[in-house]
Amino acid sequence: MEKSIFTQQYRVLLDLLRERRRGAGVTQVELAKRLRRTQSFVSKAERGEIRLDVVQLRTICLAIGTTLGEFIAEFERRISRPKRRPRPDSA
Repeated sequence: MEKSIFTQQYRVLLDLLRERRRGAGVTQVELAKRLRRTQSFVSKAERGEIRLDVVQLRTICLAIGTTLGEFIAEFERRISRPKRRPRPDSA
C-alpha cells in the first residue's frame, strides 16, 4: 500500500472534495468558518498538502451538506471505473 498522498486515488478524492464544495456553493472561506479552521487549512487540504483523516473528511462533508457515506460511494464509483485504453491507429 502506498503511503504517499500523491496517488491517483488521492487525487480523485481531492478533486471530488473540491467539486462537492463548489457544487454546494460554498467558498473556501465559508467552509473554513463552518469548520472553525483557517482558509489556509481548507486550501492545503484541497491541494493535498495535508492528508485528511476520516474524521476530518466526515466533518468537511457534513459542513458542505453531504454525508461521508454519500461522498465515499461517489469516490468508489470514480476509482472503480475501468481505465480507457488508447485505440490502436486504424491507418
